[in-house]
Amino acid sequence: MYKADIGVLGGTGFYSFLKSKEIVVETPYGSTSDKIALAEVEGKIVAFLPRHGKDHRYPPSKIPYRANIWSFKKLNVKYIISPCAAGSLQPHIKPGHIVILDQIFDRTYKRENTFYEGPITTHMSFANPYNEYLRNLFINKAKQMNLPYHEKGTVVVIEGPRFSTKAESKFYSQMGFDVINMTQMPEAILARELEIPFVGIALITDYDVGLEGHPEIEPVSHKIAVENFLKNQEKLKELILNTIKDIDLNREEEENKALENARFSVDCIKLF
Repeated sequence: MYKADIGVLGGTGFYSFLKSKEIVVETPYGSTSDKIALAEVEGKIVAFLPRHGKDHRYPPSKIPYRANIWSFKKLNVKYIISPCAAGSLQPHIKPGHIVILDQIFDRTYKRENTFYEGPITTHMSFANPYNEYLRNLFINKAKQMNLPYHEKGTVVVIEGPRFSTKAESKFYSQMGFDVINMTQMPEAILARELEIPFVGIALITDYDVGLEGHPEIEPVSHKIAVENFLKNQEKLKELILNTIKDIDLNREEEENKALENARFSVDCIKLF
């Protein structure tokens, strides 16, 4: 019954000031994190879904990721935008900065991370997890808005809900990862499996466990992360809404055909 052009996985702050209609979308994977709010942004219908629930009832490992992404597919969204809070692993990426993510290192281990569990084996190409068209739109818009941003970054996604130890954080930093988060996976791969282009935008809230050689910087706590997110979320919200205005819904993306070469055909099975 309902349709949307773009899906946004974010909190109520992204649509609370817009005139919106809340709907329930049933899925084969149970209920979504919360009701979905449909709002119009510059002639586009945008579906907003708070991934943790409005009351933040779902910790990262318990978010109904498959239901959330499936609901967007059912609404026929063309693109998914995934804003998230993240910790910095590098000195030059500071709290308050925005990172337009380009790569993922997945450290999660107990989440439902695929729609395709048989009987047809599906091997999804995932070399580049984020859509380049959307990434470039966000880069250009951040530049126009004079925001503190980084046009690429690798996010290491941990299981949570606990934060990292110093040893873990040091390892991630030395490996060259840029930011750390708990929700970009499996959102990104589930969107790819349903052939929906996906982009991740990280708002930096802290320096993870601090920075080696900088004892004045305290390790992340939930209080620090929330305070910094609330302090800086307005510019992230404006970036997303301004970028939505520029999205061309008539484009064809590589992700729209992601399943074409991802499955074994009967002829291939015979070869084995």
